Amino acid sequence: MEKNNKPDGLFSEFPPVSTEQWEAKIQVDLKGADYEKKLIWKTSEGFKVKPYYRSEDTEGFKEMLSTVPGEFPFTRGTVSESNDWLIGQDIEFSNPTKANAFAKEALDRGADAIVLNASEIKNADSLKEMLKGLDLNSAMLCFNSAPSYSELFKVLSAVLRDTGVESKNFKGSFDFDPLSYFLINGHFYTGENEDMIEGFELLKKAKEFDGLKVLSVNGQHFHNSGSTLVQELAFSLASGNEYLTWHTSNGLSSDEVAQKIVFNFATGGNYFMEIAKLRAARMLWAKIVEQHNPAMADSAKMFIHSTTANWNKTIYDSHVNMLRTTTEAMSAAIGGADVITVLPFDMNYQEPDEFSLRIARNQQIILKEETNLDKVIDPSAGSYYIENLTASIADAAWKLFMQVEGMGGMLQAIKSGFVQSQIIEEASKKKNDVANRRTLILGTNQHPNLNENMLGKIQMEEESSDEEVVEFTPKDDAMFKTLELSRASDEFEDLRLATEIWESEGNKRPAVFLLTIGNLAMRKARAGFSSGFFGVAGYTIIDNPGFATAQESIDAALASQAEIIVVCSSDEEYAELVPSIAAGIKKADAGKQIVVAGFPKDIVDNLKASGVDEFIHVKSNALDTMYKFQQKLGVML
Repeated sequence: MEKNNKPDGLFSEFPPVSTEQWEAKIQVDLKGADYEKKLIWKTSEGFKVKPYYRSEDTEGFKEMLSTVPGEFPFTRGTVSESNDWLIGQDIEFSNPTKANAFAKEALDRGADAIVLNASEIKNADSLKEMLKGLDLNSAMLCFNSAPSYSELFKVLSAVLRDTGVESKNFKGSFDFDPLSYFLINGHFYTGENEDMIEGFELLKKAKEFDGLKVLSVNGQHFHNSGSTLVQELAFSLASGNEYLTWHTSNGLSSDEVAQKIVFNFATGGNYFMEIAKLRAARMLWAKIVEQHNPAMADSAKMFIHSTTANWNKTIYDSHVNMLRTTTEAMSAAIGGADVITVLPFDMNYQEPDEFSLRIARNQQIILKEETNLDKVIDPSAGSYYIENLTASIADAAWKLFMQVEGMGGMLQAIKSGFVQSQIIEEASKKKNDVANRRTLILGTNQHPNLNENMLGKIQMEEESSDEEVVEFTPKDDAMFKTLELSRASDEFEDLRLATEIWESEGNKRPAVFLLTIGNLAMRKARAGFSSGFFGVAGYTIIDNPGFATAQESIDAALASQAEIIVVCSSDEEYAELVPSIAAGIKKADAGKQIVVAGFPKDIVDNLKASGVDEFIHVKSNALDTMYKFQQKLGVML
């Protein structure tokens, strides 16, 4: 056989297909359906995503694509050697001895960075106890919840001197973020000027610590309050710029400030968008720092600590959280985060144990050791889809950033309530989509595990003893509008926990009798739908194979002693079956709740008149409907 030496020999067999040809084929397949409605996705961030992208779709941002990893504006990453990141482990135990034990375990078993709760660090001895046996020359230590970060810095400096660790070798970060504190609490910790001055003093003292970041921008708080990715990015950039502007105007150089900031982003479940968000974040931050005229190019590099989001995590069916955090960690890794922390799957209902902490850590180890995500720099580069998402997110975030700057900066935007209102509005939309089950949360508002009970597993937070009260307590009264950190599943979990509490107090758990009759396919489909609908509140579901007659179904329903009877059949059969069934049940027990699965709109009024109390269907607001049932049955007020 003659060897084909032409490099394009294979590809010459497949002639190129133009965009016009693709579009023509799509139109044929749509069979007259609206292209825009069927195939164009309009994101909550406000831009449109096409069903496919080609090289011609990158024409508008060729400059962005021409850079290489480690090159300004760092869209493709801040390093050029590898895509390695630090594996973070969140140790939220405030007791120094207990935190130390878990921290040593984490570092011995693969973690590179430890997130430590410093609320009980009052002196050098308590910090030494927390750090005893840890390799302070290699591990990164991230401190949060300190009563005073100035005092923490003083204590940390003393401990490092005593243990012989050179300041240039130490890597760490302080979660010192006055703007986030102001947003969540409605007031500053000690005062606006006092808090900013504390940050100023930290920056001056930390000059000798090359690897210590003393200012934080907690974009994760925006995300975990329900913001869009664009809002999270734009408000984070605005916060970072606020710190840059304040401290440089008070005498520090932009290099001294920018290199000491860590951006803490949450990474949620929108896989490709999250990858693009981190790429866009580095690019925009580099452009912002550039305007402050740094002397060193490295000052424009964004340091990113990505933590898996809590907004989309659940108490029920919590093992699904491990699947969620795995894809989130992948997004962060592919997006080029410097540190990644996977939160334990059980953290929302109990103190994470050795198992959940190990799983959280091992998820990242697998991503490194078995998928090699740390080997290839910016693996998403060149993907027409992700490059377009990066450009779209950057454009939308920049517009919102400029809007905030036009108000006088992030602090003024918070004081005016703009930031809070924007996020609260978006969170309300998201929660409404969850309530209507347009957004599905597996195990919570869809496909609940009917045999699962969580009440006995939930650990209540213990109140602090007098000895644990911090020296400087924050003010009690919020003077400005605040953000509320929450989860999308909160309200559904409240419904189900209320049912468990009701039963624990000696009451009978509400039961739902599925009265299946008539058309086999329809009754089975609607019984399955109804089981999931009422299952979200933890009700007992009594399913049936089907009844031959209305009277047989009435007798069985009454004998079950179920509080709710759901008729499951076809719309065509409802007109004849439901009036007699509803009348028979109501005559025997007027307190029974009669529900029809479906919404036969032509006969709804007639069915209501016959005794039907409620209709459930795909357009029902499941949260509101189930809350009404909880009230009717006395389970909730």
